[in-house]
Amino acid sequence: MAKKSMVEREKKREKLVARYATKRAALKEIINDKDKPMEERFRASLKLAELPRNSSATRLHNRCQLTGRPHAYYRKLKVSRIMLRELGSFGQIPGLVKSSW
Repeated sequence: MAKKSMVEREKKREKLVARYATKRAALKEIINDKDKPMEERFRASLKLAELPRNSSATRLHNRCQLTGRPHAYYRKLKVSRIMLRELGSFGQIPGLVKSSW
């Protein structure tokens, strides 16, 4: 099980990303528009820099939905390798056949 503080920090980042997503997208659109004057694009980049760092989607890290483990994460199932093995043993993942001999 991951540290509770790390899982909560990740949840906080997810909320910030959701809150600032439209504002970040609008500012990035202005910055990437080559038809706009250079001063306006520069002002937009300064405003983008003023936003919280954790509101950037690149700061998010994939974590297991059940344990919060950050490594060995399967995106399709949203669980770690350990939980995949455990759930597979109990037959709770449809289509997964766990071999044992």
